[in-house]
Amino acid sequence: MKNMIIGRTIVLMAALLAAPAAAQAQFSYATNADGSIYAYSTNADGTITIAGYSGPPWTVNIPTNLNGLPVVSIGENAFWRRYTVTSVTIPSSVTSIGDSAFELCLWLTNATFANGVLSIGSNAFLQCLRLPSVTIPASVFNIAAGAFAACPDLVAITVDAQNAFYSSVNGVMFDKTRTTLVQCPGGITGSYAIPPSVSSVGDCALEGSALTNVTIPAGVTSIGGLAFAGSALTSVTIPGSVTNIGDCAFEGCGGLTNVIIPSNLTSIGNSVFENCTSLTNVTIPASVSSIGDDAFHMCYNLTSVTIPGSVSYLVGNAFEGCLLTKVFFLGNAPGIGPFNGPELGPPLSGTVYYLPGTTGWSNSFDGRPAVLWNPLIQTGDGSFGCRGASKSRRLCASKSGIMAYKIVICLKETNGSVEPDPA
Repeated sequence: MKNMIIGRTIVLMAALLAAPAAAQAQFSYATNADGSIYAYSTNADGTITIAGYSGPPWTVNIPTNLNGLPVVSIGENAFWRRYTVTSVTIPSSVTSIGDSAFELCLWLTNATFANGVLSIGSNAFLQCLRLPSVTIPASVFNIAAGAFAACPDLVAITVDAQNAFYSSVNGVMFDKTRTTLVQCPGGITGSYAIPPSVSSVGDCALEGSALTNVTIPAGVTSIGGLAFAGSALTSVTIPGSVTNIGDCAFEGCGGLTNVIIPSNLTSIGNSVFENCTSLTNVTIPASVSSIGDDAFHMCYNLTSVTIPGSVSYLVGNAFEGCLLTKVFFLGNAPGIGPFNGPELGPPLSGTVYYLPGTTGWSNSFDGRPAVLWNPLIQTGDGSFGCRGASKSRRLCASKSGIMAYKIVICLKETNGSVEPDPA
């Protein structure tokens, strides 16, 4: 038994070698009555923070004290990637669970919190693949972003009715007033309508969700970072009330084919739609003035995009990895950021189209040929409109030209999506 304990201590110490040297020097080790070994640090007030664990047993009951000192917190990454841990019970003496404390505990099927836990850190139980449900006690006042994100078997988060800061409805967790959606369990499938009381979708709130359709109510003004990242969404309509979308909000939504960006949005953040590999159509409204780094990176099924005149600068390989064949600009030629490679992705055979009367254009842009949209000239003979219209319905927007002529720019509407018609 002594040799086994020594061996497991060596394993635990090896697992902690990645910690900074200053932190390693603070670790002590204690063997619990059940044979498990804990690494811990001693806080200034004589309490203990658990820093690591070596079992068996893999049904873990966090002790209330180690070496005669009270255990008050579970530190950052303490059980990170402890694949063999199947259950954890956290006593009332523990008030804090650190960031990523149980992240990637792939076989964890039970997590029990005693009333006394005050705070649950960011990503604390991220990607605990087999965790089916959790109950949040009344004592908890802080749950950080992504605490229970990307848990595909998680179907219910139940909050004690006496909790003053959080609530739950049908297994979905909100703040107490139900104005912020905090966490939708990843195992809920099908469609979900966010309640009309919600004005904010929190960071990581539906990260890794199995939902294919989510209805966002008109009152929502903010969608947090990573809010829908890696989810099973196939389409989403973002209401016009939304004025802020956080970085990576829809990153990795591989089934997302279409998205309508609201007309009140002024910027598209970094990596918002990165790796949305099925995205074929996106409408960028004239309100948008900036498109962030990697905003549409690796959306390789996105072949056409229209960029409004309000965008004056393209940075950070915004469309890198997109196999764009047609890029339409509604304004002057935007500036290009100081990055390697084309901002619009590989040039291939794609073409840039620009409006007459706009400035800054030459015969190429960002490695692509740049051409004037094929305008139709009207001479006041009364035949207003587009001539030679194709079978697709055409919508015409006129722009004043020289010598009282009208230059008519034609757009085509196909399957409800309007894009310029260069032909």
